[in-house]
Amino acid sequence: MFTGLIDGIGIVSSVRESAAGREFIIDSGYEGLVDGESIAVNGACLTVREHGDGWFAVAAVATTLDRTTTGEWAAGRRVNLERALRVGDRLGGHFVQGHVDGVARVVDVRQRDDARLIDLALPSGLADLMVLHGSVTVDGVSLTVNALPGPETLQVSLIEYTLRHTTLSELDAGHRVHIEADMLGKYVQRLLKESSWFSER
Repeated sequence: MFTGLIDGIGIVSSVRESAAGREFIIDSGYEGLVDGESIAVNGACLTVREHGDGWFAVAAVATTLDRTTTGEWAAGRRVNLERALRVGDRLGGHFVQGHVDGVARVVDVRQRDDARLIDLALPSGLADLMVLHGSVTVDGVSLTVNALPGPETLQVSLIEYTLRHTTLSELDAGHRVHIEADMLGKYVQRLLKESSWFSER
């Protein structure tokens, strides 16, 4: 479980194919890592396979490569990092599972006064889970739904702090990002669908 509050920026230093899948060595400032712990890398929950001074290794299996942008990652890429939530930690963002629901495409980036507005074209099926002023995770960052400009379009508003402490400052039209819808919304949607199914029987 995560919060969507990024606590580090990592740099992919190498990519290789291994028996575990596509393996990434990520340089980071994390200390006290333990093999087997979970880290959200651009919002995708991955398992630490190995670690050393200033680096750790994770691997993406075929299903992860199919559902995320990890297959596009190359050496030099900057990624948002968050270690798993510990019992007793402050929950400053929202409940994030690190399960990417889909990949969205940036269609517009513009500055409005002190905020940067980013419009995202959502993959099929996610628009129904977006609620105005609700929560959404973009590349691992907990954000508020600022607007819903179109039937399949999501808009987020980035403050200066977010731009300085995440990779979202690098986004431009055409970039692809991970989207995770609010966990509570997904459960409500599932329950409503099941309730409708039973009521028709």
